This record gives sequence, C-alpha cells and structure tokens, in this order.
Amino acid sequence: MNNMSEVRYVAATGALGVGVDQAALMSSLELKPHFIAADAGTTDAGPFSLGSGRAAFARESVKRDLTHVLVASREAGIPALIGSAGTAGADAHVDWVLDIAREIVDEVGLSVRTAVIRSQQNSAYLLQLYREGRIRPLDPAPPLDEKLFERSSRIVGMMGVEPLQAALEEGADFVLAGRCSDPALYAALPTMRGLPPGLAWHAGKVTECGTMACEGGRGGVITGTIREHEAIIRPVGDGLRCTPQSVAAHSLYENADPYLHKECSGTLDLSGSQYIAVDERTVRITGSAFHPAAEYTVKLEGAELIGHQSVMIGGIRDPYIVNRLDQWLGEVRAIIDRSVERLLGLSPSEWTLTVHVYGRDAIMGRMEPERSAVPHEVGIVVEATAGTQDTATKIAQLARQPFLHHGVPEWMGGITSFACLHNPAHIERGAVYRFNLNHIAIPHTQMEMFRTEIVQLGKARA
Repeated sequence: MNNMSEVRYVAATGALGVGVDQAALMSSLELKPHFIAADAGTTDAGPFSLGSGRAAFARESVKRDLTHVLVASREAGIPALIGSAGTAGADAHVDWVLDIAREIVDEVGLSVRTAVIRSQQNSAYLLQLYREGRIRPLDPAPPLDEKLFERSSRIVGMMGVEPLQAALEEGADFVLAGRCSDPALYAALPTMRGLPPGLAWHAGKVTECGTMACEGGRGGVITGTIREHEAIIRPVGDGLRCTPQSVAAHSLYENADPYLHKECSGTLDLSGSQYIAVDERTVRITGSAFHPAAEYTVKLEGAELIGHQSVMIGGIRDPYIVNRLDQWLGEVRAIIDRSVERLLGLSPSEWTLTVHVYGRDAIMGRMEPERSAVPHEVGIVVEATAGTQDTATKIAQLARQPFLHHGVPEWMGGITSFACLHNPAHIERGAVYRFNLNHIAIPHTQMEMFRTEIVQLGKARA
C-alpha cells in the first residue's frame, strides 16, 4: 500500500469475551478509523486451553463481542483483526471462532471476506528445525529433547505483523489469526503504510489491553493515531482518561525489561520515549524506536498432558494443628504415601500429591515474606495427579481419612481435624496440562510457519 500521513484505529476490547462497549465502539467510528482490532487470547489463562483445544471464555460472550466488532467494521467499511483466536490460537480455537463468525454473518446478513491465519505447528517440521539448530531456549525454558514434539498436545508459533499484512494486502474484511503478538494487531497496518515502526509497536503495546491503559470509569474503547513523529492515544467512554503516567505505566506491563520488548522482526525500544498530555484525556508518545533483528524469530508455546487430577478442598481451624501445620502435613503425607504404595502398587514417579495452604503461603509459596505468621484458620487444597482419572480419584479417596482424623499430641482420643467443603470430598478435574516450551524458532522464511486461507462468509458482494 502507499505511504500515508497517519493511520487511525480502535481497540474494541482487551480480550474478546470480556465485553465490548457497543455505544463507545460506534461512537469511536467518528474518528474515521482505518481498522478495528481486538486480542482474543493469552497464556495468563494457563496451559489448559492450548492443551485441550478449548477456549477460556464462554461461546456466548465471544459471540456477543465479535458481533459488535464485525457489525462496526462493516458499517465503517474497514477491516477487523482478531488475534490469538479462542484463547490459545491453535487450529481448534481458530475453527471455533470461525464457526461463531459464520453464525453471526448469517444472522446479521453481512458479507465478509475473511482471511484465516493458522499458527499451529507440525511436530515433524519443528523436529527438523530442532535438528538444524533453529530452536533456541528463552530464559527460563524447560528442558527440550526430540521426544517433546510428539509428546505435546499442541504447539503454536506467535506470529508478528507479516502474516497480518499479507492478509490485508489480499483485501480481507476480517482477519482471524491464530496465536499472535498482541501489539502486532495494531502495528501491522501502520508499518505497512510506511509509518514509523517504533511508534506503531509502542501504541499497539499500550492499546492491546483496551482501556486498562486508562484511569477512571469503566467500559469504553481506546483509540490510536500513528503519525510520522507521534502516536496519539485517546479513550472513548464516560469518565475515561489517559494520562502520561497511565500510558507510561502500561508500557511496562507484562515485560521483564522496562525498555526493550522483543518481537519476531526486532525489538521495540522505549528508552527514548516521552509521554506528553495533549489534554485531560489524551496522551502523545514520541521518541519510540524499533531495531530490526538480525534473525527473524517466532516464539513457540506448547502444552502437554501430565495426567489427570482429583482435588479435595477443606479447612482447618484447630489451633493445635495450625501451630504445627508443617509437621502435621508431613505426617499425613507419610500415611498417604504408604497407603498408595501398599494398596495401589504405585511408585513415587507415577503420582503426585500437592498441598496448597491458603491463608499462609498458597499464593507466593516459598517467596511469602510473612510465612511465620500463624493464622487462626487455613484453607487447604489437596491435588492428586496420576496417569488416569480413576487412579487420581483413588489417591484422593485414600487421602481423605488421614486428613480428616490424624491427630496431634494435645488431643486425646479421636478428633476430626479437616472440614471438607464438598460431599463427596473429592472433585474430578479431568486432564491436566503444563506448558513445555518457552523457546524461539528461526524459520527459513518469515511466512513458512503460518498458513492463510481466504474464506467468504455470507454472500459475496457484487
């Protein structure tokens, strides 16, 4: 596309499924934006979505939000971009959102030329990259060997702007992308039209979480305008305002380094950025830079099944037990270990029992600075994990009695020490996954890890 003096856009929401302020979105069209975008995924939801192929949001909430985005984009005659479809951006998630979009288009009566970009990776392809030395660890990274690729339930590559730009070049009304860098959704069109990548990526970093970069109020949408020497960030919605502090603070969000943010094609550098109040609601960003990378890299995210799990939730209020809780838990654990070995014949490598003590250190674990404080009561979550659901449930059942009745010297005779929240005490959680990759891949070309298909939703326009 030809260079432009500015590109304007609307970030409809920070996460598709959380909610879209329809009135604010429609009001934002007065800006005459060039596109609307919304992120739809995150690793914050944990490995389950990627491993299972299921979304973290209800279908109804995703359909509601996507309806608002598609209707607004078609009314304005501009593209809509959705990244990290269905939470994790694997093929199953993309297909799920595509099915929702098809349903919306049929119900509302739209015509939407759709570019579907898939980011799930083939295990044989990744194995070949690994053997070529083209997969490298980030810090921290779990161990990696050749068997991991087959063992993984799903692996996705996080795309940058390049597949999005190719889809826009194809004239897509709607770009539905698999796993995607959040700011890339907003940097793709401005950089494609010749505007400074530092400002485009920085504005995308600020706006991709929606109005989290704002102070005051609720709801609303946030807009960005990218020009040759500045990026303008402004919310639309009652009571919302951007300030230099709120925009600068959100520029640090979810990054280990406050200044350098790495993307597929290079590094966003905020060391020279300045944040200036234009008015009480609007902030101007200047000075942001983008340094192209010597090698094009794609971040890999993978999840693998680690077993099935049953949990037991309860609480302890007995002061004698709470005062010697670690010793008491160790004694209970020893009883359970012996029972599992004797009755189920399992070795320690075949199962795990994890105890989380809420009210003491369940949130921060060993990093808890006030671990020596003695609470008056604690909540305890017991997780039994094994190769099958049946085995995990049996371990939880074996754990119930020791937790209920194991005593302390201060009490003579039998006691009941553990108040179970549910009946039966155990809850079957099902399959449990873990992330198993925090690595980058170095593809032979920028596009080879992503597959794009053009799909017509609704009747094609004449």
